[in-house]
Formats: sequence, C-alpha cells, structure tokens
Amino acid sequence: MITKLRNFLYDSVLSESVKNKVERTILVISILSFLAHLIVIFLVKSNVIILPESVGFFDSPIAAIYTPFSFILIYEVYLLIFYLPRSITTYIGKQYEIITLIVIRRIFKDLANLELNSDWFDIKSDLNFTYDIITALLLFFMIYIFSLERQKLHDSKKINTLAPAQLEQFISIKKFMATILVPIFIGIGLVTFTSWVLDGTPANLSVAIKDVNSIFFDQFFAILIIVDVFLLLFSFFYTDQFHKVIRNSGFIISTILIRLSFSVDGLLNNCLIISSIAFGIVILWIHNRFEKNINTI
Repeated sequence: MITKLRNFLYDSVLSESVKNKVERTILVISILSFLAHLIVIFLVKSNVIILPESVGFFDSPIAAIYTPFSFILIYEVYLLIFYLPRSITTYIGKQYEIITLIVIRRIFKDLANLELNSDWFDIKSDLNFTYDIITALLLFFMIYIFSLERQKLHDSKKINTLAPAQLEQFISIKKFMATILVPIFIGIGLVTFTSWVLDGTPANLSVAIKDVNSIFFDQFFAILIIVDVFLLLFSFFYTDQFHKVIRNSGFIISTILIRLSFSVDGLLNNCLIISSIAFGIVILWIHNRFEKNINTI
C-alpha cells in the first residue's frame, strides 16, 4: 500500500508526461515574461514609469533576456529533481548546468551595464562582465569533460553493478527523496520570491535587483547539500567501496563550494564556481580510474 502511494505521488510530479507539461508551461511563461520586460523597458524609456537611475535593469532591451532565463532556470531545477532517482552523476551534472546558466543569465545583465571606453579594467561592471564571460566558457568546457567521465562511469556499470534487488531499493529511496523535494522547492520559491517583491520598494529597488542573482538559489543549494549527505549515508547500505564513498563525499564538497559562491561577489564568486566543478571532475576522474582497475582485476 505504501509502495503504491509512493509511486502514485512520484508519477504525479515527476513522470515523463508531467515533465513535458512543465517544459511547455515554462516555455510559454518565458516568452510572456520576456515580452512583459520589454514593455516595461519601453514605458521607462517613454517616461511613463519613473525609476531610480541606479536600477539599470530596465534601461536596455538586452537586460530583458535576463527574465526568461530566470524561468529556464526554474525548469532546470525541476530537471535536477527529475534526474535524481535515475543517476547521481546526472543529478550532480544538473547542479553544474544550473550554476552555469546563472552565470550566463548574469552576463545579460552585465551587457546592459557595459561602459565601452579605454578605462575598461578600472570599471567594476566591465570587469564583472569580463570575469563572467571567461567563467562561462570554462564552465561549459568543464561540463563537457564531466559528461565524458560520467559516460565512462555508466559504461562501466554495464559490467559491474548492484544486485537487482539492491538497485531497486536504492532507486526507491531516491524517488522518495525526489518526491519530497518538489513541494519543498515550490515552498522555498514562493517564500523567497514573495519576500523579494515586498522588499523591492522604489527606495531600495537597486539593492533588490542586485540580489536577484542569489534569490532562491542560495537556499536551493543549501537544501541540495542536505540531499547529498542523505545520498551518501544511504549509499552505505549498498556499498562500502572506498572509491564510491570518496566520490559521493567529493560531490558534497562540490555542492558546498557552489553554495558558498552566493555569499561573495566579483572574482571570488567566479573562482568558487570554477573550483567547485573542477573538484567534481577530478573526483569523478579518479573514481573512474578506480572502477576501471577493479573491473580488470
């Protein structure tokens, strides 16, 4: 009875058909939000709406791209939860994709604030744009490397895997965790967004716009750290192999580094993001060498 209820709840929020519906809904909302942002920019340019000069979020049509990207990130969060029961490495890879999209989204905001002159390296907004462009390229390449190592791991599992009953048990645990995560993240999203809107008064709108990069996602990755720890603990029921324990522990450290990046700005933020994914890649690479060595013995 409990198993049937758990499967029903899981299928209600994380089935393939639900994923397709969420994808279409997010696409429609993204298009509408992009148009709405463009309209606000037009009204600001026409002096119909007066905003503080320091906001800068409604000065250029380029900044409007930021808004649909925010909804695309919401879909990526859903995909992360969707892939959790299927593969831990795919789930971690989704974390890396989300933080990369956050950097890409930030670039669109940086573009709207560029000051093209000879003092490029003396202007904070131009420096932030430079850091973000370089970081985005590095992250994209590192995610590619991570995907190659992840595929090697999946290929090795065709040779060496858990017993069918153990595998089914572990997947059931991950499905249960994923099902719980959906209402948790919806709740966090509603609370943080409502708080941000209420705090975004004209007097402090520029501060609220600055904080939009970290809204939701600092709490989001804090929850993911807890999820990663639970995955590590539950994995002990099915394996005590040293290299798997270190891999899962390394993924927790990687998530913590991403979470820490939201507490700082500028170059240190970019360095933390890059180091988090680099650490995950090295951990997975060493793990795969262990796995290959075990399979050849």
